[in-house]
Amino acid sequence: MLLSADEKKEPLGNNMEIVVSPSHTFGTDAILLASFASVKRKDIACDMGTGCGIIPLIWCKGETKEVYAVDIQPKAISQLEKSVELNRITGRIKPVNCDLRSIKDYLPQGYFDLVTMNPPYKPVGTGIESLSEAERIARHEVTCTVDDAVRAAAQLLKFGGRFCMCHRPERLCDIIVSLRAHSLECKRIRFVVERKGRAPWLVLVEGKRGGKSGVTVMKELVMKDDNGAPTDEFRAMFGDYMDGHQ
Repeated sequence: MLLSADEKKEPLGNNMEIVVSPSHTFGTDAILLASFASVKRKDIACDMGTGCGIIPLIWCKGETKEVYAVDIQPKAISQLEKSVELNRITGRIKPVNCDLRSIKDYLPQGYFDLVTMNPPYKPVGTGIESLSEAERIARHEVTCTVDDAVRAAAQLLKFGGRFCMCHRPERLCDIIVSLRAHSLECKRIRFVVERKGRAPWLVLVEGKRGGKSGVTVMKELVMKDDNGAPTDEFRAMFGDYMDGHQ
């Protein structure tokens, strides 16, 4: 397996590695989403907008056996394929290069127990648009809006299946409205703060296909204590990955 000049291997813990590049890497929000989604051993799961595949690879550190990983960018899928080969998990992760707006043409509908997405956060025309095409797609809603993501998840999920996503807190209303419009009921919400007493910078949301009304607002997740050290809960989500990146 040959890496491109801009690619490198990074340890994930549990003797696993991931291939990253400046165009396709990962951040804290993806790791938090992977934990929040709480994939089960028997779940058939799909991560949309997977990028370098960090969420499927985290799941495969455990016993998860069937995970589809979707991305519109061929470069991202190529990196993930290298990670799959590197970790000898061919068959457990199934990379799919497609536009999620036409995902029903590529993946079976009503098949999945869990769908996740760490979507682009910025509407087109807001903020400073990134220079590269890869960054624009990852950060701005040029190929995927909140509603596009929820619609795609609703097509994939079986009855009772769950869709988990992360986003900026100011988009929470958009998310809940879209979930209900596509027959997904919001069931869990969790805000993430850097330190106790500060405003949240991220919200984690779970919707359930065919779920009854009623939502649980979980205790906020605090990343750092008063001394700036990672809290026990935050550290546990990162596991031995954090131990190697202090």
